[in-house]
Amino acid sequence: MLTGDENIVDIEFQVQWQISDIKDFTFNVVDPNQSIRKSAESAMREIIARTPIAGALSDGKSKIEQETKTLLQEILDAYGAGIRVVLVQLRRVDPPAQVIDAFRDVQTAKADKEKEINQAQSYANDIIPRARGESAQAKEQAEAYEKEVVANAQGEAGRFNAVYNQYSKAKQVTKKRIYLETMEKIYRDMDKVFIDKSASKSGVVPYFPLNEIKQQPKKE
Repeated sequence: MLTGDENIVDIEFQVQWQISDIKDFTFNVVDPNQSIRKSAESAMREIIARTPIAGALSDGKSKIEQETKTLLQEILDAYGAGIRVVLVQLRRVDPPAQVIDAFRDVQTAKADKEKEINQAQSYANDIIPRARGESAQAKEQAEAYEKEVVANAQGEAGRFNAVYNQYSKAKQVTKKRIYLETMEKIYRDMDKVFIDKSASKSGVVPYFPLNEIKQQPKKE
């Protein structure tokens, strides 16, 4: 039989039935067994033609059985056969024997495909939020750095303007102050030695290492 997605399946099924009206059964049906067989095959083909092969091979079997039973009953009632369908049961649903190995390979490939898709989706669900978080963090750090640089630049500009204003008012004083402040920064961490030039006539140059001066603790 041909499925709804144009695949072929081999189907074995059985039909259980009872006589519901002996008069109709006797006079309206010439060969009851053959009539039921042909009607059941026709009903099953129609239902299978609406069903994809995946449903026919797995969890769609009970639905196929119920829909076939209902359709078969409608056909027999139209014939006035006097028959009540008790049960339609699928006993075997397989791909054709010639292609069953290839079909199983296809099903395995589909399962592998779904597995890979699910793994990729799980990875995406993990990495995308993390990347977004890292991006937001980097953006916040960049904005904070921008504010820091701008604030420092504004502070430097403010100090420069203040010095310039003082310089424009008293150039010599400002130059000397800047010179002294610069010398202070330069000599702050250097070794410093004080030499008494007035004592050089004696041939001895006394010096005083200022770096080694340590404040003596006060005695109480």
